[in-house]
Amino acid sequence: MNETIRVFAPATVANVACGFDILGFALKQPGDEVVLKKRDGKGVRILAITGDDGKLPRDVRQNTAGIAASSFLNHIEAGYGLDIELHKKMPLGSGLGSSAASAVASVVGANALFGNPLSREGLLEFAMEGERVACGAAHADNAAPALLGGFTLIRSYDPLDVISIPTPDKLFCTVIHPGIEIMTGDARKILRKDIRLKDAIVQWGNVAGLITGLMTSDYELIGRSMQDVIIEPIRSMLIPGFQDIKNAAVEAGALGCSISGSGPSVFALSRNREIAGNAGKHMAQVLRNLGVKCTLYVSKINKNGPVILSSDVR
Repeated sequence: MNETIRVFAPATVANVACGFDILGFALKQPGDEVVLKKRDGKGVRILAITGDDGKLPRDVRQNTAGIAASSFLNHIEAGYGLDIELHKKMPLGSGLGSSAASAVASVVGANALFGNPLSREGLLEFAMEGERVACGAAHADNAAPALLGGFTLIRSYDPLDVISIPTPDKLFCTVIHPGIEIMTGDARKILRKDIRLKDAIVQWGNVAGLITGLMTSDYELIGRSMQDVIIEPIRSMLIPGFQDIKNAAVEAGALGCSISGSGPSVFALSRNREIAGNAGKHMAQVLRNLGVKCTLYVSKINKNGPVILSSDVR
């Protein structure tokens, strides 16, 4: 038995300004690692979690990696069980898809241990079950890009319809993470239940413009389309210095800047690494001036998604 696999799954930026709950993309770093070991018996056990400061539940039914793997094993009617070690390599409540990364790494590893009975696309519904545990909604705007890589569009949830969007080769992302935590469930509670028609029209135009800009490598169109008139005005109040961070990124040459997921991380897109790095320095300086510690990431768009780091699967 003793078949073991170690999988990395990337952090993600969801919403991408105007695409609330329908757009997301994967980063090269940071991410989470999950080690899975096949064992005699049934079910899933979580043996260890590192990097969480003791915050994450070991109960499989309440853990994103655990419930995702359990859902997958039940689906394939597996004759064996799994032991899991979860190694968190990014902050919790960061707005970078931490729960999705854990769930995705878990199902990709489980799938490989059992001979890859499902395609990557076929694993999405199980990763989404992890998101349901994390925030009460089985959304896919983090899980889909973490699993499939690149930019993804969730065209529909019923039925689930996910589309991969081509990405310009020179596009880079800057992410600044303030040293605070915002839980997705809490950030959803403050949103308005109804929106004005004129705001919806602006948002629809920006979503269409952003996707068109990505598909045609039109960087100016990408920048013009990164405007969120519905979610950002509300959630930005939870993030220290948000408007100054955004202004600093754009003044440094970034195409646009907005909230990553539910925050508090803030992301910017740029047309090359040099601009992305320069934008990051200016974004970080805003937070330092406020006395807020922060972590900076500069990453090309991750078009590959999860990576199997090691395996002794026979």
